[in-house]
Amino acid sequence: MPITDGQFRLRQLIALQQDALLVLGPRRHPPVPARTANTNESIAIQTSLGFSTLESDDYVEAAQKLRPDIILGLADYEYMKRPGAKRLEKMGDRTLAWTQDMVTGLRDDADRPPDTALFAPILPIEAGQQSYYLETLKEELADQISGWTLFDPASVDSIPADMHHLPRLALTELRRPHDILDQISLGIDILVPSFIGEATDAGLALTFTFPSPGKPADGQRLAMGINMWSETYNSDLAPIVEDCKCYTCKNHHRAFIRHLLDAKEMLAWVLLQVHNHHVVDVFFDGVRHCMSNGTFGSERTRFEKGYEGELPASEGQGPRLRGYQVKSAAGEPRRNPQAYRPLEDATERLAEAPLPSPGVDGEDLERQGFAERLKK
Repeated sequence: MPITDGQFRLRQLIALQQDALLVLGPRRHPPVPARTANTNESIAIQTSLGFSTLESDDYVEAAQKLRPDIILGLADYEYMKRPGAKRLEKMGDRTLAWTQDMVTGLRDDADRPPDTALFAPILPIEAGQQSYYLETLKEELADQISGWTLFDPASVDSIPADMHHLPRLALTELRRPHDILDQISLGIDILVPSFIGEATDAGLALTFTFPSPGKPADGQRLAMGINMWSETYNSDLAPIVEDCKCYTCKNHHRAFIRHLLDAKEMLAWVLLQVHNHHVVDVFFDGVRHCMSNGTFGSERTRFEKGYEGELPASEGQGPRLRGYQVKSAAGEPRRNPQAYRPLEDATERLAEAPLPSPGVDGEDLERQGFAERLKK
């Protein structure tokens, strides 16, 4: 997949480096069950301001303006909801209509770079239940489709044979590196490992490698990370992982990370995220190398035997969740109390109140409506 030359507006806005793919998708990942259902013109999504809808025309316009490297097509798919018989009939028709909208919008956009790739969705239902949608893609839109978006790795079998060579991006929940290896073996090319951020929030530093170094001499499986909340690191001046080339390990030690976590400093999670992304980058480098020399299958088996099946449990509290990080499902109450209140009810009182003198106390201000005095 070619990388663009930096002319994309979104890339400039977020100062993304040139060697990283910029992907535009309609939903967050992992998604959150929405309160409302999809319609013929829109899908239900969660935004930083709560649940809302995203219309197909608005998504096409965003793709034209933001100009990502990869655009993930809209899919009539509702997370964690099992579709009924009538719903199944609509899913393919709506997804086809939205895909045609995107193809038309990109084709009519004179400023669209030639290497912008549209990844069409494969719905997480049986191939026969979306046969008309897939046949239309193959017969009418094949030259406009550059890849596939999957919500279930098993949907690889639904890809039309004539378009089986196109890259596949999976929006599935990956809880551990074993899941990455499993999906690669099924034919997935691009993955979004959600466990990186989850491990960072939990104060975990990832330590796994691929290929696996094998079991230690005592025969026990290796841990895939270390819990940086542990007090054993209070005076440990070693890097998180010896010989690690990430910024965190080259410039800081375990005791510093432990101190930042204990002080609830955001820098702790920033440094852990830098390290954890580096570990996963090196992991994928190893995967690509093993695939090129034909040892991926055997090394995958050795990895599963050499490492524990789950990431370590966390002993501490993660950073305070704010706004878009809070994954509230539909119907849940607010997790944080409302910080501000409207002032309309006090507007008249404030307008009539005289300016406070230097000797005014808290009770006077409260009576005049300026503020509420905190009770100790």
